[in-house]
Amino acid sequence: MKLYSTQHESPDVSLDEAIFRGLPPDNGLYMPHEILPMPTAFFETIHTLSLPEIAVAVCKHLLGDELTDSEIEGIIERSMTFEAPVVELEPSVGVLELFHGPSMAFKDFGARFMAAIMSHYLLKSAREIRILVATSGDTGGAVAQGFYNTPGISVTILYPSGKVSDIQEKQLTTLGGNVTALEIDGTFDDCQRLVKQAFLDADLRAAFELASANSINIARLIPQSFYYFAAYGEARRKGVTKPIVFCVPSGNFGNISAGLMAYRMGLPVHDFIAACNENHPVPDYLATGNYAPSPSVETLSNAMDVGAPSNFIRMKILAGDEWKAVRDRMKGYFTSDEKTQATMLDVFERTGYIMCPHTAVGYDGLSQYMDEYDDDVYGIILATAHYAKFLPTVESTLGCTVDVPERLASLLHLQKKSIPMGTDFEGLKKYLLG
Repeated sequence: MKLYSTQHESPDVSLDEAIFRGLPPDNGLYMPHEILPMPTAFFETIHTLSLPEIAVAVCKHLLGDELTDSEIEGIIERSMTFEAPVVELEPSVGVLELFHGPSMAFKDFGARFMAAIMSHYLLKSAREIRILVATSGDTGGAVAQGFYNTPGISVTILYPSGKVSDIQEKQLTTLGGNVTALEIDGTFDDCQRLVKQAFLDADLRAAFELASANSINIARLIPQSFYYFAAYGEARRKGVTKPIVFCVPSGNFGNISAGLMAYRMGLPVHDFIAACNENHPVPDYLATGNYAPSPSVETLSNAMDVGAPSNFIRMKILAGDEWKAVRDRMKGYFTSDEKTQATMLDVFERTGYIMCPHTAVGYDGLSQYMDEYDDDVYGIILATAHYAKFLPTVESTLGCTVDVPERLASLLHLQKKSIPMGTDFEGLKKYLLG
């Protein structure tokens, strides 16, 4: 796999260089030169395959010129150790539950795959790296869990103070070991900007081998494509014959970009829906053709509080690049906090199913889509995190107490360990240089 920069000012690189570099020197994003369709036979038998089997097949298709079959199988065996079931919520609506991994969020798929593939390359070269990552909530916990005590890797996580849930904060601030949390007095956009500046800083790059675990890293998108294939296979196994629509709660737009990669590999998808909260530059772009990033707004679905999505250019390229082509492949909607809570309560009262705020935004996005279009489709909503990670919001919205899984409940009594920091880059640089 050869990759180019979306800015077209940096040399092409191999997969391992793209993974460890994270960002090209020209501040673009790495993209594969070509994404070829999977063989027809793969789709004829996809309903018989497990998630790990699908992951191995997709990896061999994408990465077969970089890794041997046995290396790919080993990486998948170490990383894809949990399932992603589709739960039928109501006729023609399924929920793809992506919260059965260690941190109980969809980002476990990307973080554990990245840890496995980076460890593979590091063991071969006897190198050490420093992971630098910004989080709006779930990425931090997934990266902390995925890379915890991985030999040759230290992890520094930047998160916005007071803008993640208590459980999310505990997940990224209580492990210790090779994981350090920097509590930034600002927004996620500030955290993301600081990380990008660090990757482009010559002094830091000379001092460390920096790598990113955000969705700016192409190795995050590859494993996230697996569960789109798996969800399609499960729907067909359950007898669903309607065209499938995927509705993706979206903030930084890495998750929907992974779905578009799957589409480019031949996955039959009728439409993609980008479901956003009050941060909605992409739905605005899809409606008008004008892309206008803006400062992020704080909402109940905090992991999606992104005003300038890093993956916008990837999403745009994968969906067809030109506005009309992108609009034909994707639809965009946004949901207020009030409607988010109303949706959580309505779904719970009608079905007994408990949604986190992000999943509720997805449900409302799918509802808006079905109201606008008269297509006879089967909608799959991506449930991006377990509801218990947002306990105060969920319980106050539903008006009752809810069960908390032990792996989350055990965090509540732990003491967080974080380093407070401002939003100026020189402060971060000074800290990193020691």
